[in-house]
Amino acid sequence: MRRHLLITFGLLVAAIAGAILWFSIPDEARLSVEAVSGANPAITPPRPQWFPTMRVAAAKGWAPGAMPTPAAGLRVNAYATGLVHPRWLYRLPNGDVLVAETNAPPEKDSGSIKDWVADQTMKKAGADVPSPNRITLLRDADQDGVAEYRSTLIAGLNSPFGMALLGGYLYIGDSDALVRVPFSVGRVHITAKPEVVVKLPPGGHWARNVIVAPDGKSLFVTVGSSTNIAENGIAAEFHRAAVWKVDPRAKTFSIYAEGLRNPNGLAFEPHSGQLWTTVNERDMLGSDLAPDYMTHLEAGEHFGWPWYYWGGHQDLRVTPANPALRARLTRPDFALGPHTAALGLTFAAEARLGPAFANGAFVGEHGSWNRVPASGYKVVFIPFGTNGQPLKGGKPADVLTGFLDANGHAQGRPVGVTIDRTGALLVADDVGNIVWRVSR
Repeated sequence: MRRHLLITFGLLVAAIAGAILWFSIPDEARLSVEAVSGANPAITPPRPQWFPTMRVAAAKGWAPGAMPTPAAGLRVNAYATGLVHPRWLYRLPNGDVLVAETNAPPEKDSGSIKDWVADQTMKKAGADVPSPNRITLLRDADQDGVAEYRSTLIAGLNSPFGMALLGGYLYIGDSDALVRVPFSVGRVHITAKPEVVVKLPPGGHWARNVIVAPDGKSLFVTVGSSTNIAENGIAAEFHRAAVWKVDPRAKTFSIYAEGLRNPNGLAFEPHSGQLWTTVNERDMLGSDLAPDYMTHLEAGEHFGWPWYYWGGHQDLRVTPANPALRARLTRPDFALGPHTAALGLTFAAEARLGPAFANGAFVGEHGSWNRVPASGYKVVFIPFGTNGQPLKGGKPADVLTGFLDANGHAQGRPVGVTIDRTGALLVADDVGNIVWRVSR
C-alpha cells in the first residue's frame, strides 16, 4: 500500500513538473514586429501563458569606442557619459538639458515566486540599480554636440521622471506625487524643498511623465496601472491606467483619458495641436500580442484596459467582464509592435535631420523582456502627414539601432528622447549610462 502511494505521489509530482515545464516553454513569435505595427496591425488569436516568456537581454554596457548605429545620412556621438540610469530628458528654453537619473522605488518583497522572477529579470536587464533620485543639468555652451558642464540640479526626489517648466516653477513627476520647486532658467542648483501639487498612486508602473497644456494653465500627468490586467481587482486600479489633467493653482485633478495600461511619453503634435502618448500594453498573451502603441488623446476617451486591447479585442482573462464598455471604446492610432516597450516620444518640429525625418514622431523603444525574438531596443521614426496623423500605410523606420550586440546582449537601452537647440536628437540610454546625440 505504501509503495503504491509513493508511486502515485511520484507520478503526480512528475505530472505537475511536466505541466510547469510545458507551460513555461517560451512562446515564439509567428509574426514580424512590422506585421504588428502601423494603423492596421495584425491581431492574431491570443496564446495565454501561465508563465511569461522570459527572454530579457542581459545588460552588458558599451565597450570603449562602441556606440549605436544611426540611420543613413545621420551620425551619433556621446553627448554626456558617466550618468547613473538616465531615463528622461527635458530641454529648457536656454538649451540646457535636464536628465532624470532614476529608477523604480523599492517595493516590499512578498516572497512569492512571481516577485523573485521579477527581481531576477530586472537584475539581468540592468534595472536593479538603486534610484539616484536626482535631476542633472547638462550644458553645451559652445554647441559642439558635447555637454561640457553638468551639475546636480536637485536631489532627494522619489523616483523622478517627467519634468516641465510653468509659471516660475519646475514641475517634477515623482512616483507618488506631482511636485514643484521655484526655478528660473539659467540656474544650476535648486535647494528649495519640493511642494506637493497632487498626490499620485504609488507602486506598480511607477514612471510619471508631465507636460504643460497649450493653455499654459494646466498639466497632463501619466499614471500607469499597478498590475498587468487588474489581477488584484479593479478597485486597486482606481484613478490609474490614465492620463490626468491637473490644475496646479487649485491643486486638483480630473481623469482626462483612461484605459491606458502604462502611458509614458507625452507630446503635442505640431500641426493638429493634439496630445499624443506612447502606451505599453499587456503581457502573457504570447509574443505577438498585444501591440504597444502611440495615440492621440481626447477628453473622456477610454482605450479598453484591462478588458479590451486594440479596440474591441476582449481579454478573456479579466473578470468580471465589461461588455457595456465595448460600445464606447477608442481604438489607438498607431501600433508600435508587440512588447517593444515604447517609452520616449517627441515630434520632429524642431529637428534638423533631413527631409526623411522632417515631419513625424521619434519613439524610444526600451526593448522586450518577454518576446522571442526580442523586439524594440532602438529608436524609431513614424512619418506623419500635415493632417496630424501617421501616413497611411506607414511603418516605423529605424533611426538608432545596435543596442543589442551579436550575442543578444544589451549594450544599451533607449528611453527618453528630445530635440536639442541645434535640431539634433538626444536619447537617454539607461543601461549605457549615456545620453546619445544624433545629428545630420
